[in-house]
Formats: sequence, structure tokens, C-alpha cells
Amino acid sequence: MVSFHKRYVLILLTLLLACRSSPFSPQQTQSSLVLPGSFGNTGLSNTGKDSLQIIFPEELNVLVDSALQQNPDMKMALQRMEIARAGVKAAKADQLPTINSQIAGGVRRFGLYTMDGAGNIVTEITPGQMIPIDLPDYYFGVQAFWEIDLWGRFKNRKRAAQAEYLASQEGMKFLALSLKADVAIHYYRLLALDAELEIIRETISRQKTILEMVQTQKESGYSNALEIQQFTAQLLDWEVMELNLLQSITEEENAINFLLGRFPQSVVRQKKHLLSELEGVSILDIPAQYLQNRPDIKALELKLESQRFNVRAAQAALYPRFAITPGIGFQAFDPQYLFLTPASIAYNAIGNLITPLVNRNALKANFHTATANQLITLEEYHKAILNGFTEIVNELNRMENLKKAAVLRRTQSDKMNQAVETSRELYRAGRANYLEVLFAQQNALKARMDLVEINLSQHMSRVQLYRALGVNK
Repeated sequence: MVSFHKRYVLILLTLLLACRSSPFSPQQTQSSLVLPGSFGNTGLSNTGKDSLQIIFPEELNVLVDSALQQNPDMKMALQRMEIARAGVKAAKADQLPTINSQIAGGVRRFGLYTMDGAGNIVTEITPGQMIPIDLPDYYFGVQAFWEIDLWGRFKNRKRAAQAEYLASQEGMKFLALSLKADVAIHYYRLLALDAELEIIRETISRQKTILEMVQTQKESGYSNALEIQQFTAQLLDWEVMELNLLQSITEEENAINFLLGRFPQSVVRQKKHLLSELEGVSILDIPAQYLQNRPDIKALELKLESQRFNVRAAQAALYPRFAITPGIGFQAFDPQYLFLTPASIAYNAIGNLITPLVNRNALKANFHTATANQLITLEEYHKAILNGFTEIVNELNRMENLKKAAVLRRTQSDKMNQAVETSRELYRAGRANYLEVLFAQQNALKARMDLVEINLSQHMSRVQLYRALGVNK
């Protein structure tokens, strides 16, 4: 016949084996997405170079640096990173014993018709003194709790927290990259608005000169009131455009000020930077692996790693847990005896083996939730890879097409400006009517505005390309 102790050991071993052979095993979630060696038909391939950097004008660099220091989102991201850092420390602390000092005092009274009460009433607590019915109890000492990490539950939690912290660092890098790009885009938009304002003011000045000429011709009988009215109406239309541009400039400046975390004020800039020649981005200078260096993609990689550790920790929670609760201190019924040694020394050492039974379904649910989160993160990672690759291909093609379009727009603008001068000379000679002059001016204005937009689009496309590549200065 098996003794009680042997049966107890067999039960424990059965529980351990049953839990250890749990069917809830982590799924394999390695990414099956293979990054192509080149960016589509662009011929862009992995050359192994690692020298890309985005070069901004000095005034823009000052704005970017200010944004990185003062932007509210950056400050919040820094605090979220500190939270993640604290999570790592907390996860490390879970692996260590918990030790607390304890001071306690109280009174106990047992019923007289109980085993404790009946025994106490006839027992001396000190020589010649019986145990009082109302028994004081004082304690001063330390108590500890330590759960042995048998299955790596705490270790995996710590690893998950470390990966989350590293992911928060990459998230902050991505936020900084996006912030730089946003400031640059608004800066170049502001320069474009300045250029358009300059163009419209030049056009207004020329229109006023023509209007004065028409009024002079009317006095001489070579023109009529209808021509003056048409030229005046066109002048008013362009003056309205000037006001709209001034409003847009104010709004664009304030968009930059908002990103910099400051109140509305003038933004220092130089108009020449918009029309400056762009440095070409050679396809041989961009390694294909730059995509994998994007902070948001690296953050998702680390988040996926964190989820893997969370799944392992959730799996380990299904297994039995072993904890030790030792304590040592001084205990007495009277304060005058509290620190007498060795008589008042009290200690305990208890080991607990805890096996989840009734609440096992809740632990299984936690495991399934962690697994689902892991798969979601894997798909987010795949989505980020595909999205980033597509962005790079789009911007490379856009930059090439914008480069060609800029040449055509520049030629068109030159031709339209020549047409304006020709129409004015013909009008003065009476060989062209006022409508031809108006159409020539309108077309020339549109061509110049379109040229500004092309230059703006080139700068914006370059910034978007560097953001897609994850390039930081």
C-alpha cells in the first residue's frame, strides 16, 4: 500500500507533467517576406553603400533643431520612452525576492470553549502568570516572498519589456524623422508661396503700367472704356490673389510655428533655396537594405520580438509556480520582552507549489490573446515593408518625371514671357487687341506659377524619398 506522502508526491509529479506537456505552444511567426534586391524597374540595387543624408539649408536646419527640442509630440514620446525604461526595471525586479520590513501589534481573544482557549487558560506564559484571555501580540521583523522562475515567465517578461523599450527608441527616431520631413515640407511650401507672391506682385505692377498706357491712349482716342474696364477687372482679380497668398503665407508660417511648439511669429527663410538646383539622387547611392533601416520597421521588428516573449510568458503561466515566503523577527505579548534573545526570536520558512486549476481557462485566454497579438504585429510588419517599398518606388519615379517636367515648364514659362512682351508691342502698334494682351498675361502668370509648383514638388519629393528610406541627418 502506497503511503500518504508517496501518493502526494505522485500527484505533484502528475500535475507537473500534465502542465509541462500543455498543447498550448507558441506558434512559429518568423517573417516569410523576402525583400527584393532592387526597387522595381528603376535599376536601384544593393551596393552596400551607407552614406545617404538629407542636406537642408542652414535656416531650415535651425527650424528642425528647434522642432526636435520643443515639439510637444517629441516631448511626449520622450516620456513614453521613459515609461518603457521603467517597465524594464520593473520586469527585472520581478525576478528578485520581495523583502519588506514589518511592525505589527494587535490583540487576540480565543473562545473559552475552544481548544486554543481551553488550553491557554491553564497555561503559564511566564513563570507564575497565566496566558491572559485578551492576548496582546507585538512583532518586529522582515518578511520575504520569492517566486522561483521555473519556466522562464519572469525572464520572458523582462525580455519583452527590453524589446518594448528598444521599440520605443525606434519609435522616437521615426517621430523625429517625420517631424524633420514635415518641417521641411512646410518650409518649402512657404518658399513657394513667397515666390508666387513675388510673381503676382510683378504681374500687378506690369498690369498697372499697361492700364496707365491704355488710359493715356483713351485720352488720345486710340482706346475705349471697355478696354480700361477689362484691364481694371483683371488687375482687381490679381490683387485678390495677392491677398489670398498673404493669408496662405501666414497660415504656412503658423503651421511651422506649431511644429516648433511656439506662438505665431515670422519664419526666417531665403527664397533662393526653392529655385536652387537640386542635387540629383543617384540610384547607385541607395542600398536596398535602407528600407530595413527605417525606424518604424525596426520598431515593428522589436515589437514582434516583444510579442514572442509575451507568448512564452503566457505559456509559462499555465505551469505550476513555486514560491518561498521566509520571515524572521522579534515577537512577544509584552513590549518589554520583544527584543529578548533568543526567547523572542520568531521565524518562518514556507514553500508553496501553486498549480492553476479552476482559473486555467483565463490563463489559456491570455495565451490565445498574446498569440493573436503576435500575429497582428507580424502582419503590421509585412504591411510596413510593402508600404515602405512602394513609397520608395513611387518617389523615385516621381523625381525622375518631375525632373523632365521642370525642363518643359521652364521652356514654357520663357515662351509665355516672350509672348507677353510681344503682345504689348503689338498692342502699342495697334496690331493686337486688348484680349490678346490679357490672354498672354494670364498664360504667362500660370506658366510661372506652374514652374514654382514644379520646383516645390521636386523638393517635396526629395524629402518624401528620404523619409521613405528612413534617412536621418
